[in-house]
Amino acid sequence: MPAPRSDHGILGYLGRALSLELSAVQMYSTQARLVATWGLDEPARRLRNEAHEEMQHVERIIARMLALGVAPSASQLRPAQLGGDLRSLLQAGFAFEKEVVQLYADAAAHGARIGSHDDRVFFQALFAEEQDHAQELLQWLQELDSPTAGRTARRASG
Repeated sequence: MPAPRSDHGILGYLGRALSLELSAVQMYSTQARLVATWGLDEPARRLRNEAHEEMQHVERIIARMLALGVAPSASQLRPAQLGGDLRSLLQAGFAFEKEVVQLYADAAAHGARIGSHDDRVFFQALFAEEQDHAQELLQWLQELDSPTAGRTARRASG
């Protein structure tokens, strides 16, 4: 099967996206396991759900790469971001999500610039979903700052 002609910039964005999404799966899975060892079952469940959502992004990126006639290849996974408490884990996740959001914004803009409607729409959908992830993490961090959440977290970890 001959490969369709693809823009090298789009292929570069897809490769970086695959690396970042696989890194996110690794990070959230590791954080979930760590939080579970602290006895924080609900945060562990939420982090496992984040890993699952990121894995769905991986599958969509791989499907897109195959549709464009290229073999998926993640260049490098980042080490999982760990910390000594839930707050530091969530802050690491939020910083990571901001980076992914920027990548998808840039990729969607590139798709628009080269007149590739399908690529623009593909990256815009991922952009919106990652913005939602970042907002959820920010909200979770804010919940930890509330007085009642602080007492609940202390009871769960004590």
